[in-house]
Amino acid sequence: MAGIKALVWNEGRQKNSDANIERIYPRGIHGAIVDALSRDVSIRAEAATLEDPEHGLPPSRLDQTDVLIWWGHQAHDAVRDEVVDRVYKRVLAGMGLIVLHSGHFSKIFKRLMGTSCDLKWREAHDREVLWVTTPGHPIVHGITDHFVLEHEEMYGEHFDIPEPDETILISWFSGGEVFRSGVTYRRGMGRIFYFRPGHETYPTYHHADVQKIITNAVHWAAPAHASPSKYGHRPEVIP
Repeated sequence: MAGIKALVWNEGRQKNSDANIERIYPRGIHGAIVDALSRDVSIRAEAATLEDPEHGLPPSRLDQTDVLIWWGHQAHDAVRDEVVDRVYKRVLAGMGLIVLHSGHFSKIFKRLMGTSCDLKWREAHDREVLWVTTPGHPIVHGITDHFVLEHEEMYGEHFDIPEPDETILISWFSGGEVFRSGVTYRRGMGRIFYFRPGHETYPTYHHADVQKIITNAVHWAAPAHASPSKYGHRPEVIP
């Protein structure tokens, strides 16, 4: 069966540490995202977690992955460097990468950005309004000019990332802060989308617009399967 092969990676430690999180996400955050993606018949979604052998990311699996979705929070340092190297090379070779919420501090995102990726934050049930700043972009297809999350963790500027290729969404929070909440990059042949919402104590990944944006982003980030570039010495082109 053809289709986009999406792999949802989650460190997977929150569900067992908080009864409220288990109530919101009984199959984990990765399970909720897999369920949402699976409603699109053109996407074949699976999950992997930190505790799986090789963090669920062995070479054979990554080689078959079109788009990797990454959620992490408490255990960034527990991700082995050789696995990060493996993901990094796959992104440069064309695999799409979607980094969610606190994945901004993941080893793979910081390596691809080359900056600290630091920011301001507050967990105080802030109301978040996400505004579309690039209407017509495929990632926000089917989204009106804004949508609201009644309760979320606040992230505030300055967000220490390189200037994005595109800023698709910005957030305003009830405490007055703003944040670049949907940004894209290209690294090598790979497309990267960072999407801010998704603190584990809120039902954000059950929100229809959040699910729609992640689904759209999988389609946007999927590789075109173009022939890879060849580097190094080469003879003259013109005889």
